[in-house]
Amino acid sequence: MEEEISTAGKGGGQPQVGKEVVTNLGRLHLAEDVIATMAGVATTECYGIVGMAGSRFKDGIAELLGRENLAKGVEVALEDDSVEIGLHIVVGYGTRISEIARNVTGKVRYVVESYTGLKVRGVHIHVEGVKVGHAR
Repeated sequence: MEEEISTAGKGGGQPQVGKEVVTNLGRLHLAEDVIATMAGVATTECYGIVGMAGSRFKDGIAELLGRENLAKGVEVALEDDSVEIGLHIVVGYGTRISEIARNVTGKVRYVVESYTGLKVRGVHIHVEGVKVGHAR
């Protein structure tokens, strides 16, 4: 039995939406932010990724996020036993974007499915910028 739930965040702040999984061992609540952070970390470990970009634009310029804000560059949509992930990335100049996208998609899918048990329906990559001299 599984159901989508919403619980109060730390200190009574914004409610956290996530997925509750009930097994014979007990209940596990996965917040969307946890899934987003997993996807963000997996993304930044891939070759050619300079970092994650904020999904909001100011004057057409993408904001490069630090490691503590990786979840802000990730959109998570939970439905039943599956998840859809949107990534906002900045790539290094001179890298092949199609190869980066293929690698990121595979790694994010593997990490999220392995760690959460949820099926990844899709990984949508939005290249928000290109940075010169920073490809890894």
